[in-house]
Amino acid sequence: MNSTIRPLDQAECYQLAEVLGDTPETVIPVHLLRRGLCEAYAMGDLSGVYGAIVRDLNVYDEPAAFGNSPDMICTLLLSLTGWFCVNIAAELAKSLGVLIEKGMGGKVRYYGDVHYTLTTPVKQFGDAAVRQLTPDDLILLEAAKDDVRATGFGGPGQLLENGFAAGAVVDGQVVAIAQSYARTEGYADVGVATLPEYRGRGYATAAASIVAQRLQEAGQIPVWSTGEDNYASQRIAQKLGFTEVGRRVYVILEK
Repeated sequence: MNSTIRPLDQAECYQLAEVLGDTPETVIPVHLLRRGLCEAYAMGDLSGVYGAIVRDLNVYDEPAAFGNSPDMICTLLLSLTGWFCVNIAAELAKSLGVLIEKGMGGKVRYYGDVHYTLTTPVKQFGDAAVRQLTPDDLILLEAAKDDVRATGFGGPGQLLENGFAAGAVVDGQVVAIAQSYARTEGYADVGVATLPEYRGRGYATAAASIVAQRLQEAGQIPVWSTGEDNYASQRIAQKLGFTEVGRRVYVILEK
C-alpha cells in the first residue's frame, strides 16, 4: 500500500480480514470487513499489517486497532475524526496512550475489555416471556426501542436472515434481546441488552442461552466480551458457562 491514508476498498477489506485471522478477539472486525459494515484503514503491506483501524458503522466513535506498531496506529487515529476511544491489544495500550497524549495534547485513561468463549454445552435458562425470534418477527423487532433493537448484520432483517436472535416479549414489545452480533467460520459474538425497567428478571440470560445454543448447533464457538467492571454482564456469561480467554484495552480520551 502507499502512504496515503484512505479507506480500504472491498478487496483490501477482505485481505485485511484474512490477515487478522479467526479468533475470539477478531470475530467482530472480520465479520464487519467481510460484510461491508465498517470503514477500515491500514498502514504497511496488508500481508503483514503494521497498523490497521476498523470502524464499525454502528459504533463509529469506538474504532478497533490491530497491528504491531503503536506509531502507525496513532498516525491513523490522528488522521481520523469522530472517535473518543480505541480498542487495542493489551500489550500495546500504554504505548499507544502515550503517543495519543503527545499527538493530541490531552490525557487518556484505560479500561479493560474482557473476552470469554463457550466451549462446553451452554447451560439452559428458560422463561415464559423469552423465545427465539424469526423473520416473522421483523415488524416486532423494527418497532423495538433503540436500546433493544437488533443491530447485528446491519439491521433486524439481515440479522434474522443471517444470524440468530432471541428476546423477551412483554405486552407486545421486545424488552430484552440477545443476538449474534457477528459471525465467522469458527466464532460468533453474542450481545445482549435489556430495557432498564426490565433488568434483574433473567431475560437476558434466558435469551442468550437460546442464541448460544443455536450457534453451537451451527458449529460456531460463542464469544462474549464486556467491560472489566460490568459485573452484571460478567455474571450472565459465567452462568451460561463462558470462561475468560483474554483481554484487550480501551484507550479513552479524557474530556
